[in-house]
Amino acid sequence: MNKAIKKINQLLVKEFGIPPRAEKLPEPIDLLIATILSQNTNDKNSYKAYQNLMKKYSTWDEVRKARRTSIEKEIRIAGLGYQKSKAIKNLLTELFEKEKSYSLDNVKESSSFQAIEYLTNFKGIGVKTASCVMLFALDRDVCPVDTHVHRTLNRIGLANTKTPDKTFLQINKNFPPKIAHSFHTNLIRLGREICTPKNYKCGICPLVKICKFNDKLIHNNLVNSKKSFMLLDSI
Repeated sequence: MNKAIKKINQLLVKEFGIPPRAEKLPEPIDLLIATILSQNTNDKNSYKAYQNLMKKYSTWDEVRKARRTSIEKEIRIAGLGYQKSKAIKNLLTELFEKEKSYSLDNVKESSSFQAIEYLTNFKGIGVKTASCVMLFALDRDVCPVDTHVHRTLNRIGLANTKTPDKTFLQINKNFPPKIAHSFHTNLIRLGREICTPKNYKCGICPLVKICKFNDKLIHNNLVNSKKSFMLLDSI
């Protein structure tokens, strides 16, 4: 598994380069809120919603004390305003009740899987969201699995699972050091631009020679070369 992950990462880096990272890693709580906002929308809209929250409220404590409807107004651009505002308010309330702060210092000091177990105990926080905190806020050797990563890894043949959470467990048992960010980020770009749900473009895929997907579309080669904006590297 490790050898295959390293090979895939090499090919993706050759095609897309090493993805840029934020100069300063964000706090875990910031990443948690941003990831909630990112659900079922594009990165640009969720980033705008995050910026709106930052402009309206000075601290997460102010957000916790705000009316849910007021939070919804600021994040409406990200869609699912009711659900996301409720999730954010519930998370901040529950976290403050447990820890009397929003620092999540216990997460910083725990192993990755202990931290993921802790975070997923909060209502509305799943494995993907918790693992994004591990990678993007704490620089751990953990690869989050969203729908793009799940789809591409199963097509390639590295995973053989029915759900993103099961793919996460399969590939993260002993992930190679120092490449999780490039591997995850470039797989998302591959899934958005080339290995799409339909009309996938196998003829220009950098992984076509090692991919085990049986229904390749070799002659569908058009691709949007515009570089993707990545929300979680911009928080």
